[in-house]
Amino acid sequence: MSEKITADKNEDFSKWYTQVCSPEGAGLADNRYNVKGSIVHLPWSFKILRKIYSLLEDRIEADGHEPVQFPTLIEEESLEREEEHSGFAPEVYWVTEAGDKELDRRLGLRPTGETQFYPMYKKWLRTHTQLPMKYYQSRINVFRYESHARPFLRGREFMFFETHDVFRDQDDVDKQIQTDKAIMESVFWDKLKIPFQFLKRPSWDKFLGAEATYAADTLMPDGRRNQMSSTHDFGTNFAEAYDITYSDENGDTQHPLQTAFGPGIWRIMASVIGIHGDNTGLILPSVIAPVQTVIVPILFGDEDENKAIRQRCEELRDRLEANGVDVKIDDSDKRPGWKYNQWEMKGVPSRVEIGPRDLEKDNCVVATRFGEKTTQDFDDAVGAVQDALDSVDEQIEERAEQYFDDNTVYTEDYDELCETLEDFEGFVKAPFYDIEGDEAASYAEQLKEDTDGGYVCGVKEDTSKATNKECVVSGKPASHIVYIAKSY
Repeated sequence: MSEKITADKNEDFSKWYTQVCSPEGAGLADNRYNVKGSIVHLPWSFKILRKIYSLLEDRIEADGHEPVQFPTLIEEESLEREEEHSGFAPEVYWVTEAGDKELDRRLGLRPTGETQFYPMYKKWLRTHTQLPMKYYQSRINVFRYESHARPFLRGREFMFFETHDVFRDQDDVDKQIQTDKAIMESVFWDKLKIPFQFLKRPSWDKFLGAEATYAADTLMPDGRRNQMSSTHDFGTNFAEAYDITYSDENGDTQHPLQTAFGPGIWRIMASVIGIHGDNTGLILPSVIAPVQTVIVPILFGDEDENKAIRQRCEELRDRLEANGVDVKIDDSDKRPGWKYNQWEMKGVPSRVEIGPRDLEKDNCVVATRFGEKTTQDFDDAVGAVQDALDSVDEQIEERAEQYFDDNTVYTEDYDELCETLEDFEGFVKAPFYDIEGDEAASYAEQLKEDTDGGYVCGVKEDTSKATNKECVVSGKPASHIVYIAKSY
């Protein structure tokens, strides 16, 4: 356990998370900014977040999306045009003055992008030959007046990413939803090693104005659901509200169908911190590590010897960089042990140590974030570092998969469900009446009250049907097997 991270992750996750994020910990965020609920992203987290953005941008553009960027301000009329969407209104920050002049109409800071994109889609879309229309905006911030704020989980200003797509028919919509799921699998799991369930939300928990909402839910170590992304099937609801139309092959005017996909950049970051980290600090998959290997020269009093060690470190740095590895030489005046601890706390996957004995024997020591150490011939150091990075990624994946599997259970008994949610840190699967309608919503509300916050998160569409089962809450015939968990 690090001197700067004193909390045990498994015993007090909240305190551990705060310590890891702090400037004194892994140096991710400083929440002492003088606007409450806002944080300063420190260099280490900002570099990680940029890499996460890049992974998503590459996949989104490969799917045919074009990048755009909209202004931060939106008109109030645009926000209110979609009656259901105006549910965001209590969370919106309003601008009412400019300099010493009061504005004729107040302007909102964007809480999300629908009210920005769709007035412009009305202007841009004319004919069926323009479909599908697929745009995204990235590396922006949105603003919502949240009552509680926590770095990378909930805030009043946070990083955002969104796609907004327009289609002719439902088949194209359904294909896009599956494509969004595949993008999440390729980024969240294949690259970042974050396990998740792709769930269809119940009707009472879908996005306002959507026909259906699908979300990627993972589990944090305190057992709470962390929604990392959402895909919304809007049907023609927003097209009708914003009068978005096109002319079909016969010259008839049609409202298009629309989807939106929002990977939660902050929530993804929180998952990386919480799921992969340990009592020493962060553990980063190599693909998002700002430094993939740190080279630590071990220096003593002999200046000629120290010069030779530094030269050897620089030679290895150049060779590693030529092979695509992000490298840093830590030649600060701190002791080697301090450097080891510092870079381990920041989650750097691998480390190379070069000292007098290594210089003499023409070798080096290669270490991983999980504590394995091997002595390698210097000529083989590049391959050894690459092997170390692969090993760390494989171990991260194995640990995450085991963690997720161990934190999902099944029950058909309501008392057992309530008891499980009181202590269990994970998903509980159970048969449930339905995911549509007021009656089902009332059973979900009862569950929430009886379990102090247990949510019906949704269903996996391919495996959700309940056969000859009774609803765990009402005892009536169940239609689905749902996932239940507490949430942030």
